[in-house]
Formats: sequence, C-alpha cells, structure tokens
Amino acid sequence: MTRLFILFLTIVVLWAGVGQLNYALSGAHLHFFAGGLFVAYAALALPRSEGLTIAILGGAVCDAHAPVAFGTHVLLFAAAATLIHALRERLPHDHVLGRVSVALTANAALFVALSLLEAHGAARGVRLWPRLVPDLVFSEILVALVAPWFFSLQEKALALAPAEPQGMF
Repeated sequence: MTRLFILFLTIVVLWAGVGQLNYALSGAHLHFFAGGLFVAYAALALPRSEGLTIAILGGAVCDAHAPVAFGTHVLLFAAAATLIHALRERLPHDHVLGRVSVALTANAALFVALSLLEAHGAARGVRLWPRLVPDLVFSEILVALVAPWFFSLQEKALALAPAEPQGMF
C-alpha cells in the first residue's frame, strides 16, 4: 500500500507540473498532453493490479481538472495500462529508451483516442485536426524529454518505500 501511495505522489507531481506548463503555454495556444507518462512506468514495472491501480488513480486526477466527462481519462488510462502490461514481455522495457518509446506510443494513442472521443462527430473532428496536430507533436517532444526524468523519479521514489511484508509463512 505504501508503494502505491508513493507512486501516486509522483503522479500528482507530474499532474501539477503539466498543469503549470499548460498555464504558461496558454498564450502560445499550445497544450501539453502527457497521458503516456501517467501509465507507462506502472504498466511496465509493477504487477498488473498495482499498475492498473496507479493508472486509474492518475486518470482520476486528470479527470478532476479536465473539461471532459468524469471517467474518460480513467477508462483510457486503464485500457492503456492493461494493454501495455499484456504486451510488456514483447516490449523493450529494461532500458530507459525502451520505456520512453512505450510512453511515446501510449501518449500518441491516448491523445488520438481522447481527441476522437471529445470531437463528437466526424465533421467537427476534421476541422479540429489542424489545431490538434501541433499539440500532438509538441506533446511527443516534451514527453521524450521529460520521460527519463520522470521514470527516474518513480524508481527513486519506489526505492524509498519500505518493503511490503510477505507474510508469516
């Protein structure tokens, strides 16, 4: 339980940083989306139940502040974490570069899925893509830059967590 709480704190740090960056970038009409960072490490490094719990908590934090229907991020993050965990033996997750590539792929997929869900129709969605493409490119560049630091933060935070008792027998 302590491990989950400590990882949740790292998620809150990421959420706060993303919020501050988006506030600073609002004048430039850019939006940074980091959904892949909320799910990648937990899905790659933790057991399925813990990784899914962190993804759900991260989605709930994002839903609390986003102008979307509550549960949208939760469902998308949970689906991404489940898929990444199911494929993690086939994914390069032993090295930072592999984890970053998984985070980038998950980030792009989550961005597109969230954009399609919020477009509410094909005609409106087509008009939005010229606006969304720069956000996606910008987000991918920043995720690639931030991911090594964030994964290191999560690893160091887990190292601080006391070992969970394994039971008496």
